Amino acid sequence: MDDLDLLDWREQVARIYLGGLDLAGFRAARDALFAGHPQSPIPLDRRADFTGLDYFPPNPDAVVDVPLRPASGTETIDTGGPDGVVRYRRVGIAETPWGPLTLWWIEAYGGGLFVPLRDGTSGRETYGGGRYLTDTVKGTYGRGLVVLPGSRVRLDVNYAYNPSCAYDDRWACPLAPPENRLAAPIPAGEKTYRPVTA
Repeated sequence: MDDLDLLDWREQVARIYLGGLDLAGFRAARDALFAGHPQSPIPLDRRADFTGLDYFPPNPDAVVDVPLRPASGTETIDTGGPDGVVRYRRVGIAETPWGPLTLWWIEAYGGGLFVPLRDGTSGRETYGGGRYLTDTVKGTYGRGLVVLPGSRVRLDVNYAYNPSCAYDDRWACPLAPPENRLAAPIPAGEKTYRPVTA
């Protein structure tokens, strides 16, 4: 039943992202999902001690409306897992206060928007491989990235989250390519997962 559990996980994630919760409610709902769902990336032997993910305090400076300029070309990113090499097409480049950030379209059946990033907090306060603003294949719509009229997007790094591989080595994840590595620190969103140790 793993496939049906995965389907349910994605549905629950999409409901949280598309629901009307404020940031605190969103984080609480996400923590509850991570604590109890069979598809949680938190290892089963650590769930009994799981008390929630660690986040930066809400940061209004991490919410920006920025222009999006056209971009072209493709990139391949090796997940290091059973998905192998995944092909991505550049959708556009967001001109953020922290530097340019490429938006990617997953070149596979159904596609999906994917925005991984690394910033100056990576490897210190946040996961070293970077975080995601959105991965619509996984149901993360409408929080970290919102498309606006006039070739603009709203980015809200308060919703940046760790890929599954940040919690457990059994997961393999595509990480931010070099062009999505920002030098500036963005103290917002999810921090590094630190399991409770005995």
